[in-house]
Amino acid sequence: MYIKSIQLEGYRNYNSEIICFDKGTNVLYGDNAQGKTNVLEAIFMCATTKSHKGSKDKEIIGFDKEEAHVSMVLCKSFDDIKIDILLRKDKTKVVAVNGSKIKKATQLLGILNVVLFSPEDLSIIKNGPSERRRFVDMELCQLDPIYLYNLSKYNKIIDQRNKLIKDHFNNSELTDTLDIWDMQLVSYGKLIIEKRKKFIEELNEIIKQVHNKLTNGKEEIALIYEPDVSVENFEKELKKHRDKDLKYKLTSVGPHRDDFSFVVDGIDIRKYGSQGQQRTAALSLKLSEIEIVKKITGHVPVLLLDDVLSELDNNRQNYLLNTIGDIQTIITCTGLDDFVNNNFQINKVINVVNGSIICS
Repeated sequence: MYIKSIQLEGYRNYNSEIICFDKGTNVLYGDNAQGKTNVLEAIFMCATTKSHKGSKDKEIIGFDKEEAHVSMVLCKSFDDIKIDILLRKDKTKVVAVNGSKIKKATQLLGILNVVLFSPEDLSIIKNGPSERRRFVDMELCQLDPIYLYNLSKYNKIIDQRNKLIKDHFNNSELTDTLDIWDMQLVSYGKLIIEKRKKFIEELNEIIKQVHNKLTNGKEEIALIYEPDVSVENFEKELKKHRDKDLKYKLTSVGPHRDDFSFVVDGIDIRKYGSQGQQRTAALSLKLSEIEIVKKITGHVPVLLLDDVLSELDNNRQNYLLNTIGDIQTIITCTGLDDFVNNNFQINKVINVVNGSIICS
């Protein structure tokens, strides 16, 4: 699987540009705030229908533009596939595959698999639980449309339940309907917990090997799932905390409060690890993500590296760039010194200046 080209029209600071990619290593370079990351965002959107930054559609549309269009051509199993996304202000986005409009995001997921590594990912270990949940959810949503469906349902039920809890002060009779929402919440929540548990088990098999190689056998890592509630106790805990939920006007238990810890040689590195250990763990996590996509889908994902080399020391840079091998990689950076100094092979160089492709 590899991306042949992407066309951006009215997308952030791009007026109209077509970028062609090589099957190997592609480097987008230029000064900061020129639009390099916007290209990766557009690619990610073609894989997931969403921005990896969490931006709303109207924030992506260029200044003084009413709409933005992304058109991608990728090769998968020797067939060309075209993905078109039309973003419109105050209107639902339109997504089409090979000219046919799709009705749900689940129909797009799995066509293009990407692994995105950005400086923010280096903090995934030490930041709050929401960062780690987001990582797991984003990966599972790409790999499993059923998980996406269950997670979407669960989040909608949480919103409805929280709204009901807040409104109950004005209408106490609403409390009688909580049992119905709780039953649905438990039903979808259990499926999420079970899938997350299985995913972490599969990921652990891979990350241990990757981390062992990355540290030359000096460290052993384990990724541990810390569910807020178990499948068996979810319903019981929800009832137990109902009075608390009514008091504080929110749902206090469930997989929306799950966490994951990274343990290296028995030490929880999110609390006690050095910055070097945390960065190595984050790199191991991303490299493991590539392998698990291969394992589950049978396809090699596209690797997107957003200015991450500047955040890694020479050893980690070397390991990362020597590991990617046959993976199509699209890298953003401010200069080419790291590649030149370390004799890394670049198949295509693309200069980005203020939303324009100057040379390639």
